[in-house]
Amino acid sequence: MSKIAVVTDSTAYLSQDIIDRYGIHVVPLSVNFGNQSFKEGKEITTEEFYQRLRESDQLPTTSQPAIGDFIALYERLAKDYDQAIAIHLSSGISGTMNTSQTAAQMVEGIEVVVLDSESACYGLGFMVIEAAKMVAEGKKLEEIVERIEWMVGNLKAYFVVDDLSYLHRGGRLNAAQFLIGSMLKIKPIIHFENKKLVPFEKIRTKKKAIARILQLLDQDAGDGAPIRLSVVHADVSDEAKELLERIERTYPNIEGNISDFGPVIGAHTGPGTIGIAWYKK
Repeated sequence: MSKIAVVTDSTAYLSQDIIDRYGIHVVPLSVNFGNQSFKEGKEITTEEFYQRLRESDQLPTTSQPAIGDFIALYERLAKDYDQAIAIHLSSGISGTMNTSQTAAQMVEGIEVVVLDSESACYGLGFMVIEAAKMVAEGKKLEEIVERIEWMVGNLKAYFVVDDLSYLHRGGRLNAAQFLIGSMLKIKPIIHFENKKLVPFEKIRTKKKAIARILQLLDQDAGDGAPIRLSVVHADVSDEAKELLERIERTYPNIEGNISDFGPVIGAHTGPGTIGIAWYKK
């Protein structure tokens, strides 16, 4: 039976416990403050990132892993594994997946299937955990790929952006949109569409935006179908806890957790962003 490795990048924001439990191999992206570069999860924690963000007047930038990082990993894996499945951050917002794919083609001795999650954060995390569980159950690579591709098509994720200045400075809002949005206290709901983060709806006040996301969740959860869900937040853990408790009180069919917008994704959405990712089991 083939021995299968599971690979992802740091934007899955998996806990160290999950990484260790399933032996998941994680290649980090980097966040940069001026000329200082930090590999997320290794050289900077999520808490340290938001602390720096609050203290800095400079917008951080992000960078994908070097191809050499992936080549080194796949060469190392080739010594112990026959196959690997690599699931990455949406190719519409990062070149990480393409770099992983190029590296995989350069390494001999291991068959690597590279998949585009078309998502990020715990949306990606769900897929990586599912793949790792299936490996532990002895499933074949073809079965795992089929299941993850199903999840890519069926996962839903919506987020409320609290501070428009990050989308503006990151080039996703022009000056007029930023000015009008700020004056009207617009809280855009964003989601992944065609692999990119785009506005879903523009809503006045964060409270109403969250209510709208819960309305979307109800369309899937209201019939009692079993659902896995994560409340994803950017440095607003109390809000996230309150939202998850509210969801779990309403839907006994939901298995939920709380996760982060880590440094690389948080650099683009800003602090205060909160949302939900889910899929039917």
